[in-house]
Amino acid sequence: MNYFLRFGAYILHPLLMPLIGCVIYFSITPRFIEIDIMRARVFAVAIITLFIPIISFFLLKNLNIVQSIHLIEVKERKYPLMIHCLLILLIIKMVFDPYESPELYYFFVGILFAAVTALILVFLKFKISLHQMGVAGLTMFLIALGVHFKINILGTIALFFIANGWVASSRLHTNSHNYPELIAGFFVGVIPQLILLNFWL
Repeated sequence: MNYFLRFGAYILHPLLMPLIGCVIYFSITPRFIEIDIMRARVFAVAIITLFIPIISFFLLKNLNIVQSIHLIEVKERKYPLMIHCLLILLIIKMVFDPYESPELYYFFVGILFAAVTALILVFLKFKISLHQMGVAGLTMFLIALGVHFKINILGTIALFFIANGWVASSRLHTNSHNYPELIAGFFVGVIPQLILLNFWL
C-alpha cells in the first residue's frame, strides 16, 4: 500500500496534467483537426510543460534555489511557479487560438490563473497541494468537455474522481500536505476552470 500511494504522486504529477488534458481532448473531440496539427500541438505542450520545467528544475537545484523535486519548503516554490506561469502564458500566446481551439485555450487560461493563485499564496507563506490542484482542474475540464460535446465520457471522469482521492491519500500518507492544503489545492484547481466555462461552454 505504501508503494501504491507513493506511486500516485508520480503518475499524477501536476506537470503531466496539461499534457494529459490535451491528449484526452484530441482523442474525444468531434471537431475535424488534421493529425499533423494534433501531433504538433501535443509535442509543443510536452516540450513547454514537461521538458523545459525538468531542465529548469536541475538549473535551480544547481543554484541551490530548490533542494528537491518535492519542493517541501514554501519558499522553494516561488521560482518554479514563476517559470510555470511564464510557460503557460507562452502556450496561451503561441500554441492555442481562442477561436480555433477555445476549449484548450481556456483550459490553459484556467491553469494560468490557478498557478498565479498558488504563487500568490506562496508569498503569503501558504503551501497548497499542486498535485491536487492539477488533478482537480483537469477533472473539471473533462466534465465540461462531456457536456460541451454531448458525449459519454463518464468512465474517464470516474477514473479522475478516483485519481483525486488517490492523490489526496498519497499526499497525506507521505506527510507532504495536510487537509487544509489539499482542500485549498482542490478549489484553486477547480474554480478557474469553472469560471471560464462562461467563455466556451
